[in-house]
Parts: sequence; C-alpha cells; structure tokens
Amino acid sequence: MPKVTAHLSISLDGYVAGPHQTREEPLGVRGEELHTWHIGTIDNDVDRAMTDRILAPRGAYVMGRNMYAPDRGEWGTPMWRGWWGENPPYHAPVFVLTHHPADPVEMEGGTTFHFVTSFDEAMERAIEAAGEDTVTIAGGASAVRQGFRAGVIDQILLNHAPIVLGGGEALFEGLDDLRLRPVEVHASPKATHVVYDVVKP
Repeated sequence: MPKVTAHLSISLDGYVAGPHQTREEPLGVRGEELHTWHIGTIDNDVDRAMTDRILAPRGAYVMGRNMYAPDRGEWGTPMWRGWWGENPPYHAPVFVLTHHPADPVEMEGGTTFHFVTSFDEAMERAIEAAGEDTVTIAGGASAVRQGFRAGVIDQILLNHAPIVLGGGEALFEGLDDLRLRPVEVHASPKATHVVYDVVKP
C-alpha cells in the first residue's frame, strides 16, 4: 500500500481558510495570508525547499470540492476546471469529493480530475492509480479530517503561518483522539514547517 500524506497551510489558531469564503475570496477573509511563504516571491531557502517538496511528483491526489471549486450544488455549464489554469500543478490523477458526479476533466500536463461521491471510493481509486507512489490528500480541511477519521493518513506537513484568523475552516474540529508526532521542523521568517507522523492505535 502506498504512503498516504497530507499537507496544508494553517494559522496559529488552527484554521486552513478564513471566514466567509466566496468566489471572490476562495480562501476566506485573510486566508491568503496563510500562503505568503510560497506565493509570489520566495526569498529564502527554507520556503523554497518546502515549496519544492509540496510540488514534488505524487502518484495520485484526493481533494475536497471546496478546494477544487468555488461553488456548491450542481455543476454549472461550462464545467469548472479548477483554479490553476490549463496546466495544474498535480500532473497525476486527482479524485475530487463531491455530492454531484461529473465526467472527468482532463487537463494539460497529465492532470485529470475525477469526481467521486465518497471518501472511501476516492481513496480506493487513488491508491490503485498511485501504485507504489505516494497518495496525498491535498485539502481542504474536511477531506483531511475524513482521512484522519478513516485512519489512512500516515504523515502530514503543516505550514504554520504566524497569524491568527479567529475563525474559518478548522482543521482539527472533532478530532479529539488525534495524536501527531513531530519528526521534522524547518523555520523561515514566514512560516514554521512541521512534518508530523500520525500516531496510530
């Protein structure tokens, strides 16, 4: 079975997106501040290395609808094709969790978005597609929480931004029994990057 990882940028008070997410502000109020360490000019070696790490090739990805698209409900016409332009950074199959099935969306660079209606199905298909390579749950918070609850995540990289959002999408909500063990720490002026192994029963 391939290794299953996750990675998210997170505020000091545990939010991976700010409040009031909209099409105009998909990361919520001040949510973009979580990502200043890797968006725009990267001015230090630590953040550059972490950016390279999260963009390294994977066998397959799982993500929530909230990460893929700004809207809820039935898909519109034409079909939304993600935030990343015609050549998304994944270059592998991506299984998007949604209540509304749709035909796969093929993009440049080897990325194909598949739309599935259950976490278990998404993981099963991602593991099959990945072979011996890593499967990464790319976000958002709900998808990663489902991975923790299912006991499938082996390791998570959290990029701790030095800000407090005061509300938004909480990563650890309802995960009272979760235990993590830090195995790497890398600090820059813009974030503290911590790799945690998941302590499993």
